[in-house]
Amino acid sequence: MGQLTTHVLDTAHGCPAAGMHVALWAIAPDGMATHLQSVTLNDDGRVGRPLLEGAALMAGRYRLVFGVGAYFTARGVALPTPVFLDEVPLDFGVSDPSAHYHVPLLVSPWSYGTYRGS
Repeated sequence: MGQLTTHVLDTAHGCPAAGMHVALWAIAPDGMATHLQSVTLNDDGRVGRPLLEGAALMAGRYRLVFGVGAYFTARGVALPTPVFLDEVPLDFGVSDPSAHYHVPLLVSPWSYGTYRGS
């Protein structure tokens, strides 16, 4: 059964990004975005369950939007106004809905990286 999961690591503090808000969107072929859900990451920087699984995970394009600026502000990090990274959108495609798509984010107030995890 296919599933979509995410995980965020705060590389500035060397810990999971507990409390970060993440929104999941489906992107239609015409570019229109449909909000599917919003979640808050747990103490391990994860959701605790798949964002989508089984029949809910369909082939197509998706977007995860990570609330990076609000997360670092809540941690008391001194940031400029406006913040350098506020919301970080990651667009990705699902070609095989029976597979596991893990989309992690490694982030600091100044940079981020991602990859297809396992």
